[in-house]
Amino acid sequence: MIADSGTSRTSGIDGSMPAVGGAELGRTCALAVECARELARDAGRHPELFPAKPFDAGFYHSLALVGAFGSPWATARELRAVNRAALWVFAVDLLIDHVATSRDEVADLVGACLAVADGAEPRTPATRFLAELRDEAGSPAWRDQLGRMLAAMAREWDWRTGDRPDLATYLDNADSTGSSFVNLAHWNATGDPWTLANLDRVRAVGDEVQRYLRLLNDLATRDREAGWGDVNALTLGAGHAEVTARMGELSQRAVALIEPLRDTAPRTALYLERQLTFNTGFYGLADFWGAL
Repeated sequence: MIADSGTSRTSGIDGSMPAVGGAELGRTCALAVECARELARDAGRHPELFPAKPFDAGFYHSLALVGAFGSPWATARELRAVNRAALWVFAVDLLIDHVATSRDEVADLVGACLAVADGAEPRTPATRFLAELRDEAGSPAWRDQLGRMLAAMAREWDWRTGDRPDLATYLDNADSTGSSFVNLAHWNATGDPWTLANLDRVRAVGDEVQRYLRLLNDLATRDREAGWGDVNALTLGAGHAEVTARMGELSQRAVALIEPLRDTAPRTALYLERQLTFNTGFYGLADFWGAL
């Protein structure tokens, strides 16, 4: 488990170093490069959403690595939905956290996004990109998760100036990370029949992983988020020891929930496991965002 954003060097939540062949690593990295180029092209079609700060070249490569190492068997085409969903989540997060100057602006953005998810014509840069995602990998479950994510992001806006939540309440709002939304885009586009027939069960596992990722991100990026004024478990008052202890509990529960999926949906199980392990290793050295 990551213990400090500047000192952790482990590659897995248990500190193990799995044996992976050089050819497999090379193929996965090449896949990430192809995906990063496509993400940069997507961003170039929506320049209002992706200013060079904080969306620098390293951002697109970092995001592409997540998708490639999460599903290393895939093609760039198969990873298009998960990568583009993640790209949009970062854009809307920036709009809510740093561009919106009032709660009314946040509400307007959320309302416009939900309307487009329901079929309305897009009229803003954020909703035009969202309409592309809707047409590519939308579904009722996707729409539901989009609503949860946007409501959670708006709730964090309120926490900046209102009552501060305790750690349990904060974790209940982990949909703000967008992880479960991105998962659904991926499964809608590439999921095996068992996964698509058992989305409620798989989503519950993904939600547990998402809570771990919420705290992992907070622990690794606390200095940057404090400077940006973002809501973070540590800036809200939770102690380092409390956060790391809760991360240990969450990772153990997530691993226990993933294990039964290995026989029925092995790729879904590995994808969720990689959400834990890849991000733990990544945040030990880096952050996705460039300088603001």
